[in-house]
Amino acid sequence: MTPAPDQNLIERLKRYDTPTICNAVEVAQGKRGFTGFTHRTMEWSGLPEQRIVGYARTAHIAGRSPSDDAPEVARQRRMAYFRSMADGPRPGLAVIEDVDGAAALGAWWGEIHAQVHCRVFDLCGAVTNGVMRDLGDLPDDFPVLAGATGPSHGFVHVRAIGEPVEIFGMTVRQGDLIHADRHGAVSIPLDVLKKLPTALDTLSKAEAIILDPLKAGPVSFETFETLWAEFEKART
Repeated sequence: MTPAPDQNLIERLKRYDTPTICNAVEVAQGKRGFTGFTHRTMEWSGLPEQRIVGYARTAHIAGRSPSDDAPEVARQRRMAYFRSMADGPRPGLAVIEDVDGAAALGAWWGEIHAQVHCRVFDLCGAVTNGVMRDLGDLPDDFPVLAGATGPSHGFVHVRAIGEPVEIFGMTVRQGDLIHADRHGAVSIPLDVLKKLPTALDTLSKAEAIILDPLKAGPVSFETFETLWAEFEKART
């Protein structure tokens, strides 16, 4: 079950990039090996320092071939998809799996859908393994993290709504908390949410042990050895 949105936590998560969130999850779990993130390079429509954080609204689409459904059935499913996107806790974001995978060519995310999802459904962005288009015309406050950019919508249509999706190795269920930026996306495990603020503090203090002296100027190897030992101890 999706927990009640903690707006203070959401706002804090926006201050960090996605790699930092991945590190903080490991600190909260007390071990390495967390894999709940996208596993390949993706394309980002937003500004370099922009981040999106929200609860996932999931769906499956396809676009390489026409739908086998009757037109009326396809329209009804599309409207059911819109209702689902408009539902759920906020902030929310769309997480859409294109079942065509590496062969995906139909862009679900263009100017019209981005504006609708942003202005009507009040979503903060989208994550997909599929295609986006209309770069330069997408809303500035609705970044899209996509598998590719292309010119056509193809035969894009909705296949399923609210089911678990997989985006390049990252499994997402409806209501999962997602953090995304130009590096990729991460699905934050529910069992670490309460630990994240402390984990972020621990991580920031640990990284400062190394980074502050390096930013101040050259460091000898002997000093580095001491700093690195302190850094490793601080992370545990």
